Amino acid sequence: MSQLFGPAANTFARLSLLASIMVGVIILTVLYVQDRSPYTRAPVGIAIEQPVRFSHELHSDIVNVECIYCHQTAEVSSYGGIPDTHTCMSCHSQIATYSELLEPVRTSYATGERLEWERVHDLAQHVYFNHSAHIQAGFGCESCHGRVDQMPVVWQAENMTMGWCLECHREPERFIRPTSEVYTFGYEAENQIELGLELVQAQNIDTSRLDACWICHR
Repeated sequence: MSQLFGPAANTFARLSLLASIMVGVIILTVLYVQDRSPYTRAPVGIAIEQPVRFSHELHSDIVNVECIYCHQTAEVSSYGGIPDTHTCMSCHSQIATYSELLEPVRTSYATGERLEWERVHDLAQHVYFNHSAHIQAGFGCESCHGRVDQMPVVWQAENMTMGWCLECHREPERFIRPTSEVYTFGYEAENQIELGLELVQAQNIDTSRLDACWICHR
């Protein structure tokens, strides 16, 4: 009876296994490099040019407009949301009405053609992030976005790598705050760890699963 597999079968099997491992390594390397590439991730600390020179410092600090006024879906959706020009004009129909800087906003409002804002905080496609889950649990906007109330033009404050996210996921008590302070810039608790542990328990946050892969990669 002839052999089912020839003498070269073992060699072929070994080469196939090696090739599979190499392909896996190449894919992981590409994803790793892509995740850190300036072409897919906004550079930390560098402002992104926008169609309108919008100052978060002016609106958040000086005028004291709360984040949720413009980013209305942040509490109920995975997406933080970008305000349409109707939201902008609810104030600017009365304030700085004839400012040259606001001409694109007025044109958008009149024509119905939306402004194309450039994303600043743009996570990799293989990462899932839910704004509402974080805000409702008591994690402040500034924890991820930085002190936007001090940014004349907004930039990415953190590198937003997986390791950076895991710092919070593994020790949420270091960053959690009362939900009433989510939009407060410069918030500091007198005893953050003690308060944080209480808040983590009160919010029923299961810390044993926060660093599981499926939490962010779905």
